[in-house]
Amino acid sequence: MHPGIHAATAPDRPAIVMAGSGEALTYGELDERANRLSNLFRSLGLQPGDHVAICVENHVRFLELAWGAHYAGLIYTFASTRLTPEELAYIVDDCDARVLIASAYTGEQAAAVTEATPKVEARFVLDGDLPGFERYEDAIAAQPAEPLPDRQAGVDMLYSSGTTGKPKGVEIRFAGVPLETPTGVTLLAMGLLGFGEEMRYLSPAPMYHAAPLRFSMSAHQAGGTVVVMERFDPETALALIQEHRITHSQWVPTMFIRLLKLPQEVRDRYDVSSMEVIVHAAAPCPVPAKQQIIEWFGPIVHEYYAGTEGNGFVYCNSEEWLAHPGTVGKSILGPMHICDDDGEEVPVGTPGTIYFESAAAFEYHNDPEKTAKSRHPKGWSTLGDVGRVDEDGFLYLTDRQAYMIITGGVNVYPQEAENILAMHPAVADAAVFGIPDDDFGEAVKAVVQPVDPAAAGPELAAELIAHCRAHLADVKCPRTVDFRDELPRHPTGKLYKRLLKDEYWAAAGRAI
Repeated sequence: MHPGIHAATAPDRPAIVMAGSGEALTYGELDERANRLSNLFRSLGLQPGDHVAICVENHVRFLELAWGAHYAGLIYTFASTRLTPEELAYIVDDCDARVLIASAYTGEQAAAVTEATPKVEARFVLDGDLPGFERYEDAIAAQPAEPLPDRQAGVDMLYSSGTTGKPKGVEIRFAGVPLETPTGVTLLAMGLLGFGEEMRYLSPAPMYHAAPLRFSMSAHQAGGTVVVMERFDPETALALIQEHRITHSQWVPTMFIRLLKLPQEVRDRYDVSSMEVIVHAAAPCPVPAKQQIIEWFGPIVHEYYAGTEGNGFVYCNSEEWLAHPGTVGKSILGPMHICDDDGEEVPVGTPGTIYFESAAAFEYHNDPEKTAKSRHPKGWSTLGDVGRVDEDGFLYLTDRQAYMIITGGVNVYPQEAENILAMHPAVADAAVFGIPDDDFGEAVKAVVQPVDPAAAGPELAAELIAHCRAHLADVKCPRTVDFRDELPRHPTGKLYKRLLKDEYWAAAGRAI
């Protein structure tokens, strides 16, 4: 399944509409441009299984780039537009990209990584000129619009942070299947969520994340229209639902909270009765917030727990959630196992590591050690999260992978910020972790042991935050810094971060 199927029967149906600019592509236009791009890739010598990297904001060309790579059978990596040049260079080089595509918006980052990405053979830019980059529009205009004769489905390889702090590509086995083969996400979306030709799907989040990318491409496989927000704003989202008669959308809990904080008179201003399905995931949702969303929109809220790795899928609808408040659902892709640290299954109600018994195969690119750690001796796999199941088989998350922070639906591993802070001359030791935040779920907090205790204070805190932001994307950096004379470390060097984290969560009256 792919846009070309719908282009043949309904070429004038809108495939993509940009919420802010109003730019749009029909299925006929999307398919033609994706064909031209796939021909461009092949003319550059890229063959099925080769890699391409793309660093572009939510843009009318975003899904066109994804489909062009998909048509050519490539492995495509979308990188966050919030990365520093250092972080972007690492991902582009690590994924072995032979082509890099950027935009005027991300041009400064993309231009800065040229010397650090020698494997890249061709570079293209949208919306302008960039030294060392060819204009994208000129490049595809020179290519034929006919489909490649040997089309096969590509696959994404998206990056999530590793426990060492360096991002790792989640490598799904490249199967080289026919282009017409529906993805697993599409089959789930059509079966559980009613994806189809009449759907109008609102995508409010950055498209470089796994869920917005995969669900938007699934909407195209089903023949629906995707309305893309350039950036999220709660009232604008309601206005778009009314204007486009949106039927489906996917959110993260932070968006729910921002919607609920709108004054009642603003909420009442918009007709949202067209909504048929609301999907949410990415982070634990506060029970009161989800209850209020269901009261507002009706029992049309669906939740799932899964990862970029695609090794499992836990799901519940509104009725199931209301009967089991706080659950993320039941496994619908094979058995799920809750195990202790020795790999033994634990009794019902006991927290443990969540494993999935799934045929889906994934690896962490260039990281066999992390891949091995994700496997159970029986061949099951885990994302590293901890949870418990009740007597009815519903899963509840009770902890997060290692000390991962989920802030606004974005996964952040604190080791990166800790490493940056440790290199600052005024820092003797540092710990970074998540603390409760009403808007974002968690906020990134740093606790620092200064070399000179007399230097501790607001000025040094601001300096350390700026130091982090010079090296890392803002979302990975501490929003606040506290100081201690000494951090709790074992003589072996192990940092007892949990002691610090427990203190802050207890002070907020919350449990981790």
